[in-house]
Amino acid sequence: MRSRKAMKTIVRILILLACIPAWVACRSTNGLTLNVNEPAPIWMPPHLKKVGIIGRTQPSDQTRAIDKVDQVFSIEGTRLDKEGAQESIHGLAADLEKNNRFLSVKQLDKPELTGPGMDVFPAPLAWETVAQICQENQLDALFVLEFFDTNSKINYSATPITINGPLGVKVPAVEHQATMLTSIKTGWRIYDPQNKVIINQHPMSRQMTSVGKGINPVAAATALLERKEAVKQTSYQIGQVYASSLLPYQIRVWREYYVRGTDSFKVGKRRAQTGNWAGAAELWERETQHPKNKVAGRACYNMAISSEINGNLDQAIEWAGRAYTDYKNRLALRYLNVLKQRKAHVQEIERRQTADSQQ
Repeated sequence: MRSRKAMKTIVRILILLACIPAWVACRSTNGLTLNVNEPAPIWMPPHLKKVGIIGRTQPSDQTRAIDKVDQVFSIEGTRLDKEGAQESIHGLAADLEKNNRFLSVKQLDKPELTGPGMDVFPAPLAWETVAQICQENQLDALFVLEFFDTNSKINYSATPITINGPLGVKVPAVEHQATMLTSIKTGWRIYDPQNKVIINQHPMSRQMTSVGKGINPVAAATALLERKEAVKQTSYQIGQVYASSLLPYQIRVWREYYVRGTDSFKVGKRRAQTGNWAGAAELWERETQHPKNKVAGRACYNMAISSEINGNLDQAIEWAGRAYTDYKNRLALRYLNVLKQRKAHVQEIERRQTADSQQ
């Protein structure tokens, strides 16, 4: 009885697999990807030309005892957090200097600025303190690493193995492995002293794994020695990533266009596949006058796709709107909203570029 059920299940699966190619061949749409520009997640007002970076990661007296306990229980070196924080600041400074909108980038050291010594944002700096630091260093804005914290967990394991003995004879041994998982947590703020505004507050975190193996626990513990450099490298990258959030960026997006309806859609598909989008659009535009609403709606939708590929978002919005309002095309309304959002992003990029160029 069980074997019959199993055979029926196998037959159903085979039938389903056999139908997949036919389903793919019968799909009414085909996919494509294209690059679109997105505005920087963080916008710095154009009057902020000279910036400084400072760390606030020195534990205060109230948290120093807690911090020492934390170092013991998470197997942290006494200088690991300090050196990691410095690397994050170096990484941020290095990439901000590549951003040509800034006239100068200064790394500052102010030991009296203390923080919680843990992975939580402290209260913001007093505006008097921010203004004083900026005046002393001739700065327009201040980047502050508000906290930097590492936490580690280590696991040991032992596995029986065989090794070559002195005479080439296999002898039993035990391989020790130390695996350490380290989490790095940081928190950044950007202060604008002129307007007394915190432009951005952003936590960032990364995890890294270090592994050491050997026939004795000492050899396995090399994971602990390698961790320091790995933490510093990852911390530097965290600073770079934060700097990149001040720049516009590109993403790949997915779009669908119709390839079935009339012979023109079939030919248009082949033209599109060879990169001849103008030739495909020529066929689609003819079909926008087709007597069947379904075909005309698909053609209008495809014309919206063609317009977006050519960078004409207004025309794309017009075609997508027509596909939905006049022909009730099922994909057009969602695509129309996507296009409107993309147009808003393009306008924001242009607004920021105009503001920067006027300074």
